[in-house]
Amino acid sequence: FSRLNAICRSLYKLYAPDELKHRRNVDQVKLSDSSILALLIWQAEIGIESQRRFCSFFVGLSHSRFNRRARMLLPLIRCIRQAWNQEVNTTGELLIIDIPVPLCQPVRNYRVKIFRGIADIGYKATKKIYYYGFKVHAIVSDDGYLLD
Repeated sequence: FSRLNAICRSLYKLYAPDELKHRRNVDQVKLSDSSILALLIWQAEIGIESQRRFCSFFVGLSHSRFNRRARMLLPLIRCIRQAWNQEVNTTGELLIIDIPVPLCQPVRNYRVKIFRGIADIGYKATKKIYYYGFKVHAIVSDDGYLLD
């Protein structure tokens, strides 16, 4: 984690906008923004999807504050991703992939209330089942790097 934290600290110095670095009361935070960024990466790496469950492993880390601070860092994460996308060599082929993202089990397709009006029922041809959720369209380089 300390190595990951050092990497995130350097990324934060390079890509964080000044209004994020010099916001009000930034000197009083107990956990730095780069440490929050490192914790988010670590959470994704070990495969814990729930921030509440992830925060329960740490004494004194409030899940609601961690969640607010993580959402505040989303523009920084987008900025880092866009900068890295410009550095990637995309001389090879670009691929477009479609990924279904089901939100519930198929038995609940017609009763589910989450994302009503936004999500829809789709068909996954490979498994020959209907699902309620989204379909993600992604542009990927031929070596597997997610571009957009």
